[in-house]
Amino acid sequence: MGPGWAARYRATVIVSDVLCALLAGGLAVVVRFGEVTPYVEPYAVLSGALPVLWVVVVGLSRAYEPRFAGVGSEEFRRVARAGVMLTAAVAVGSYVTKIDLARGYVIIALPVMTVLTLLARYALRRRLHRKRTKLQCMRRVVAVGHKESVADLIRLVQKERYHGMHIVGACLPDDGASVEEVAGVPVLGGFSDVPLAVDQIGADTVAVLACPELDGSALRRLAWRLERSRTDLVVAPALMEVAGPRTTIRPVAGMPLLHVEHPELAGGRRLVKNVFDRVVAGLGLVLVSPLFLAVAVAVKTTSPGPAFFRQTRVGKDGATFTIVKFRTMGVDAESRKVELVSDADGVLFKVRNDPRVTRVGAFLRRHSLDELPQLVNVVKGDMSLVGPRPPLPQEVARYGDDVRRKLLVRPGMTGLWQVSGRSDLSWEEAVRLDLRYMENWSLTLDLQIMWKTWSAVARGSGAY
Repeated sequence: MGPGWAARYRATVIVSDVLCALLAGGLAVVVRFGEVTPYVEPYAVLSGALPVLWVVVVGLSRAYEPRFAGVGSEEFRRVARAGVMLTAAVAVGSYVTKIDLARGYVIIALPVMTVLTLLARYALRRRLHRKRTKLQCMRRVVAVGHKESVADLIRLVQKERYHGMHIVGACLPDDGASVEEVAGVPVLGGFSDVPLAVDQIGADTVAVLACPELDGSALRRLAWRLERSRTDLVVAPALMEVAGPRTTIRPVAGMPLLHVEHPELAGGRRLVKNVFDRVVAGLGLVLVSPLFLAVAVAVKTTSPGPAFFRQTRVGKDGATFTIVKFRTMGVDAESRKVELVSDADGVLFKVRNDPRVTRVGAFLRRHSLDELPQLVNVVKGDMSLVGPRPPLPQEVARYGDDVRRKLLVRPGMTGLWQVSGRSDLSWEEAVRLDLRYMENWSLTLDLQIMWKTWSAVARGSGAY
């Protein structure tokens, strides 16, 4: 099972699932029958047994496995699949056995139970993430690999603690080089010392990064040595930015080969994204039109100049378009730009506490309200709701070949950069997130990013 917190967390999840099933069963009885009669008593008994049945089905769907706790969407997919399986099994079973089961009860109890369970799992995950920001409920990890790869992993998990990995030690190649620490983490020995390092520092997980020294035979021997202490072994492939849906394991002659699908940059799924973007943006324009008017009046009456700001940006395949935003700076902003020094690295020009920003503009920027007019760009097809950051032509002129890959898709109003730190991100980190998004795009990922955008905008952190 892993560390003690994982066992406690799974017990909490099981109790939560039981309560959700009880609530759904009771609600179904009340809504469907209204009062308890002799005819209703079997359904009351069934509602009492429903939690046990639900826990068994969820367990068979392997939604209690600790590797799904706290990260990814696999936990939610398995719970949803368990709900569908149970509903189908009840329908088929009642038909085959000729049991006269009230359909209204089934239609209420099972879907409500599934939805309540998903909501409860989400709430528990949020609580777990809050604990992990305080370094609680973490897996103690020994990172194994070359110094540069280990340092990258350490920086990544320190920035995104919700993953639950706390690297407490590192093991580097046995090449005789004397290194005491990597990115603040102590080096505990070489590749041959990994089991000793695990015992020494009380780790429960070993993360092996891609390196030629640890081939299949070496990894197998390491797994055998870690098996005695029940230490988890995770192996990072060389393609670290490729998400799970694009990778599958293909066993060939006993050797697991990692098959990587090419990202789908065109075709049916992109058509669905395009339709989804335009429909949602159109509805959004209708719903926020009163807010549009209020913001436009506020901008116009508090500083001289137009309410809207238009600027040339670069979109899909390098085509330029005019982006529309609410004006947040004075009309002389461009002429005053030469007086300022950028606080950002790379090709971006960002100034913290920019004196050109108006008081109303600062509020709009902090909560991303200045970007609402971009819904017009989405409806026109220049942008997507979710995508890479829309760059300026002078920024694109300085792009390298790798960064230019961002131009294969439409830029977005929000994206991984928006929910991961916004302007506080370094140039390299922003590029990495944009490329990760376009390499692993899915409609599910878009919905997740849109959901997280609300909290990022409400906090207003990283916006200037």
